[in-house]
Amino acid sequence: DVQLQASGGGLVQPGGSLRLSCAASGFAFDDYVIGWFRQAPGEAREGISCISNSDGSTYYGDPVKGRFTVFSDKAKNTAYLDMNRLKPEDTAVYYCAAASTLAPATPLLPLWYDSWGQGTQVTVSS
Repeated sequence: DVQLQASGGGLVQPGGSLRLSCAASGFAFDDYVIGWFRQAPGEAREGISCISNSDGSTYYGDPVKGRFTVFSDKAKNTAYLDMNRLKPEDTAVYYCAAASTLAPATPLLPLWYDSWGQGTQVTVSS
């Protein structure tokens, strides 16, 4: 039974940092891509980063490049998203998801991801 559990969200001031975690179980974590997505009220779900656990490749959406870092701890079957220099526009519900395969040209499209965790709220506000 595939399970993904995202955690680590909260309220942070602009310029601050948060680390999100995505604990995975029920599938071969080492063979999957773990993606991070976010959705603000009234907006479409946006892919922001992903990591291929098989080869370590990482991808970032333009809004988060240089500020966010994705990595995995295979021993813990957990992926992480370090978020730095947070902005109010980063406020959203953040989700992690797993994909067994995807197109390298479009790694952040939600359609590739067939298992999703529940979201964790990130609010950036002073």
